[in-house]
Amino acid sequence: MVRLKDIAAAAGVSVMTVSKAIRDKPDLATGTKVRLRALASAMGYVPDAAATGLRNKKTQLLGLVIPTPTDPIYSRVLVALEEYAHQWGYDILLGHSLGKVEREEAVVRRFLARRIDGLLIVPVYRMSHSSVVFDDLRKQKIPVVLLGPSAPFCEGFSSVETDDLAASALMTRHLIELGHKRIIFLAGPMNAPWASDRLEGYRRAHREAGLPVDDQLVFSAGATVGEGSAAALHFIQENPGATAIQAVNDLVAIGAGDTLLNQGIRIPQDLSLVGFGNVLISEFFRVPLSTVRQPKFRLGAVAMDLLQERLLGQVTKSVRLPAELVIRASSGPVLRA
Repeated sequence: MVRLKDIAAAAGVSVMTVSKAIRDKPDLATGTKVRLRALASAMGYVPDAAATGLRNKKTQLLGLVIPTPTDPIYSRVLVALEEYAHQWGYDILLGHSLGKVEREEAVVRRFLARRIDGLLIVPVYRMSHSSVVFDDLRKQKIPVVLLGPSAPFCEGFSSVETDDLAASALMTRHLIELGHKRIIFLAGPMNAPWASDRLEGYRRAHREAGLPVDDQLVFSAGATVGEGSAAALHFIQENPGATAIQAVNDLVAIGAGDTLLNQGIRIPQDLSLVGFGNVLISEFFRVPLSTVRQPKFRLGAVAMDLLQERLLGQVTKSVRLPAELVIRASSGPVLRA
């Protein structure tokens, strides 16, 4: 490992002179700085980030907490976050909450021990109105941006999210315009604001169209492929006489769709099926899935913009981004009464 004294010896100057050149100090001649930096680069010198952080009280580290890396929703978001962090000279520490409060708290505390400059986090939503770790983040005045809607336990932090309610209502209206009047909704975890908003969007579109909101058509389905499959078996057994299914996300829709097709139910001839999120697999499902395209890269870019503003001490506001429909083969007009 090349050290400052190695560069000083090669250049025939003092270690202090090399240090000043590396740190671009104004009391050193420009020509000398250029020469010493070029020599340092040629010798393969890498500055000690920890030592630099001790001097300027910045580590150039950002913490990022997501539920799991296997959730395809976060792939494009992660690309944006890393790209912007790289441009601004930050490294990202990645942690996974696995949807567990205690795991989330442990990850955040590890990040705080590493003296992160800021935090990006998909909160683990819970019914409690308070959280010790989020209280600590407030007390320590750590710049935080929520990747998702706020909730009572994490209020006071800026957030960036999709306008889930409006997008869900848009999808329901699409099905209603195709002639569907009995639409099943596969609901997500109700402690998650995004899931509640998508259910409310479904209900709002019914009310606006003058259609009754039948809660017997709402089935609890969680957020995974397996939970979507289980929900499909449930409503097949109950036979509610629906002509369309709207799922809280694409994974649930794909799980339900796979089960329906395996049961001999045709999509969309017997049942139209739509999702939410536009993950990559939705386009290549057995019947390409109509869904809501979330602006995933844009979500990550805006989150980094907000965090950068917070790092500069600026006051920021939460951002809600619009989404758009992607109509594919899985939704069609009603072919039966």
